[in-house]
Amino acid sequence: MRHKLPHLPGWDPAFSSLNDARMYWPIQRTRLQLMVREGFQAAIGIPLERTILFLWKRGMYGRSAVKHLGLPRGEVERTLQDKLIIHVNPRELIRSVHWNELPKRRRPSSSTFIWDGDWDLQRGDLRYGSRYRFVSDLVHHRHDLIRSEAFQRFKRLVDENRPWSSHQQGLLLDSEERILAYLRVYLAFMDDMAEHGFDMDRGKDDLGVAVSREGKLIKINRGLHRLAMAQYLGLQTVPVKVKAVHRVWWEAVTRNTQGAEALEHMAQALQHCRPEQQPGPLDPHETPEHFSWPPKQV
Repeated sequence: MRHKLPHLPGWDPAFSSLNDARMYWPIQRTRLQLMVREGFQAAIGIPLERTILFLWKRGMYGRSAVKHLGLPRGEVERTLQDKLIIHVNPRELIRSVHWNELPKRRRPSSSTFIWDGDWDLQRGDLRYGSRYRFVSDLVHHRHDLIRSEAFQRFKRLVDENRPWSSHQQGLLLDSEERILAYLRVYLAFMDDMAEHGFDMDRGKDDLGVAVSREGKLIKINRGLHRLAMAQYLGLQTVPVKVKAVHRVWWEAVTRNTQGAEALEHMAQALQHCRPEQQPGPLDPHETPEHFSWPPKQV
């Protein structure tokens, strides 16, 4: 029986030729999980966050506890919207939070906007990360993708009878032809970005960043492939969205103000934040001394 393949949020029509009907049920399971999560958010999560932030902004009882817990990130985003967006040079945004080396008990909650802890002192270097290697590898082997590291990696999975798949996109890379087609889509993304610039609406996720205790921007998960493309091409600027700030920086820029006034102080200070480019004192690995970007291709 052939099922019509459903689409999930984040599905990109560029991959439509690679959709595989065998992914029908995995996508349905993912869709059900998403519906349950979104239903809970709509019925309970968002109204609760809205009420909490409203009470805090009005200076009502319990506001100290709300700030101590970190403020609900979702409602802060809905309140400030574009005020959380900063335009930066992508080749300057090279430091990322190194979650893999940070124990889960020390990781801040993704549902809060103010983060405590030393997460900003332990950084990775995106210039040597898997996404930038993937992008530069594809460009280098543009005319012979079979020789690319990415093709060889996906091909090994096929040979081991565990082909790569994506429930989000409905993809199953179980043949050389499908792997090559998949890699060509990424090259097409690169070519489109080189010609038309960065499209905020193209990806399913914002280019998220967090603000360190020193007021510097550090990349967090999501949007890493698009950032790597912008870095390789040498785009002049890309828009990033602040998803969290360190409590030390928050206290410094809000200057003992409360509620809506504190949010406004913070939003104004964000526009002066620039990407962190230096290694952190708790980095798990040393950064190589020499690195050079390819010539700009825009």
